[in-house]
Amino acid sequence: METPGSQSSLHRANLERVVRAVRLAGSLTQAEIARTTGLSAATVSNIVRELKDGGTVEVTPTSSGGRRARSVSLSGDAGIVIGVDFGHTHLRVAIGNLAHQVLAEESEPLDVDASSTQGFDRAEQLVSRLIEATGVDRSKVAGVGLGVPGPIDVESGTLGSTAILPGWTGTRPAEELRGRLGVPVHVDNDANLGALGEMVWGSGRGVRDLAYIKVASGVGAGLVISGKIYRGPGGTAGEIGHITLDEAGPVCRCGNRGCLETFAAARYVLPLLQPSHGTDLTMEDVVRLARDGDPGCRRVIADVGRHVGSGVANLCNLLNPSRVVLGGDLAEAGELVLGPIRESVGRYAIPSAARQLSVLPGALGGRAEVLGALALALSEMGDSTLLDGTATGSLATVGSAFT
Repeated sequence: METPGSQSSLHRANLERVVRAVRLAGSLTQAEIARTTGLSAATVSNIVRELKDGGTVEVTPTSSGGRRARSVSLSGDAGIVIGVDFGHTHLRVAIGNLAHQVLAEESEPLDVDASSTQGFDRAEQLVSRLIEATGVDRSKVAGVGLGVPGPIDVESGTLGSTAILPGWTGTRPAEELRGRLGVPVHVDNDANLGALGEMVWGSGRGVRDLAYIKVASGVGAGLVISGKIYRGPGGTAGEIGHITLDEAGPVCRCGNRGCLETFAAARYVLPLLQPSHGTDLTMEDVVRLARDGDPGCRRVIADVGRHVGSGVANLCNLLNPSRVVLGGDLAEAGELVLGPIRESVGRYAIPSAARQLSVLPGALGGRAEVLGALALALSEMGDSTLLDGTATGSLATVGSAFT
């Protein structure tokens, strides 16, 4: 039995600090572990040796700053995590190991009007299919990250009102999936997971204050403040789509008029082009046509960019982020949309805040949310299981790194 403050309890705490640092980063050199944990280089070296001998971590030669170094990552057979992302028209599932490698990933269409029961049936089936395809042991699943396109009440875990999956309002997604899979499930909205994915592996890497803006069927933002996702006390932080741009504008699904969403979301933008481009047009089509030089599509995308930029300017004035990452189909338009966003930020934001801001497209594309779900599962799992040796076994390491 360990006594608080004893040498053995201190050693245990140091082991957990090192394992946590490596788990969240994917891989670190021993020097980086020392900087991250505040432990001395000698202590880190001894702990890494102990963890390596126990099969918890793997150590491979690398270089850092032109010098030889050793890269430390969790063992590929230490366990697996699963990411599940429900979108407006899709279901995407990914399986990754604790060394930040994707073992399997698949996406399939999802009927937006499907009930929550049907949606979770599909998710359970897809998870089972991927586990079987990779040959991993179900007992190695350490946790699941789940993304849904709507606000999650922080205390109850209940999905709030959403026009994207209307049949799901009032459900408890994490509880439902946990009952089906029998493992811990952690849930968040898709914009927060997009922010987490880009922060860990994409365009937000190395930045401690950023906003991930997702423009799709709705408009939402995932906010990172001091390196952590900010959800607010009720879980509704980041509803940038409901900033009022024109109080006499179109009526929004939230009941107000002239919200940013009514000028930028696909459901409002696509009808502008349907008389000239047909009723089957999608935002993906609009972006592709704009890149090919279609003047109508270019105009619409530029207008959307200016409206989104007005919302970003408000974020700059309130939170002063150092980076904004644009996700969703719209990000594929590149400078056709990023230029107008920067133009509006320069016009409406406080000059000092605008000068410090960089606006970039997401690096992960449509995978941002499901990779963010994997990151959520990784961040929420405990380290005691790894150290106690109950999550060891055989797990084939296939696939590619998250990046």
